[in-house]
Amino acid sequence: MRALKTFAVLAATTALTACVTPFSGNDGMYALPIGDAPVTANPTAYTPALDCLHSYATSNNVAAPRIAVGRILDYTGSVSEEGGRRITQGASLMAMSAFNKAGARLVERFDTSVTELELRYANNRLIGQEGANANDENVRRIYAGQMPGSDYYFVGGITELNYNIRSTGIDAQGGHTDARDGVGNAGARLYVMNIALDFRLIDTRTLEVVDVISYQKQIIGRELRAGVFSFFDNTIVDIAGGERALEPVQLAVRAGVERAVVEVMSRFYNVSDSGVCATALQASGDPMGPGTTQTAANVSPATAAIEQSRANPDSWNDHRDNNFTGLRGRS
Repeated sequence: MRALKTFAVLAATTALTACVTPFSGNDGMYALPIGDAPVTANPTAYTPALDCLHSYATSNNVAAPRIAVGRILDYTGSVSEEGGRRITQGASLMAMSAFNKAGARLVERFDTSVTELELRYANNRLIGQEGANANDENVRRIYAGQMPGSDYYFVGGITELNYNIRSTGIDAQGGHTDARDGVGNAGARLYVMNIALDFRLIDTRTLEVVDVISYQKQIIGRELRAGVFSFFDNTIVDIAGGERALEPVQLAVRAGVERAVVEVMSRFYNVSDSGVCATALQASGDPMGPGTTQTAANVSPATAAIEQSRANPDSWNDHRDNNFTGLRGRS
């Protein structure tokens, strides 16, 4: 009888591991990966505002500036227990995607290693030129002024990561005085953290800082659990279940970057907010142009409206944050 039980346990264990074997199949794999979710777009709550700005500039023939994105680094220094960084190191790439959504003309300054190597090879006459005439030398030529320059460049960093700004929770447990009649428990917790980002927009020709933007975003997490412990005759039953969820921290970084890019491009396009995205403000010139020092006495209505919108968390957002049912701003 004992041998039969042992065989049953071995058979059950083998059945659980039947999808993994130490021998590769004809396709060269030990096991098939799980999961079949398709690749999807990666918007935030402010992506519609970026698209709106792009459409506005295209339909009104507004010339977009040439923007270069520099390094947007993680200055929090936060490291996870596994040894990696807690905050994404790809904020610069997020900013490039955001500027492209808004219709800016991007020039590459972030990774120029391939360009520098190509120019070096071309300068040494090592790269051929396709389609050259028989009388021409079959080498790539370098011409003065062949690369466009940037009008402005965008830099900054992730400057704050604050854990557990505030948390709250409740735990309850109840049952009969006789433990054999069963005991149940339930609990719930909420906790809040935040990140902050600081950016600068700099005139490439003069190195004048023409705009400074600072934003923070709070991130919420929750934990729910419940369980029951009881006896049924000679059988013990212990069942527990729960859920943990944390708003994606890296998505919060992307949202902060996109919000900042919305503010930058809206000033270039002279648009105040998403409600009037189809109408240009009645302002003379670009309020962010070089040499325009803004004071309390000469701040234009356009600039005042933009500064007010920066303080409003609902600006450039079609919905209230607490009405979102999806993590990526889709209701």
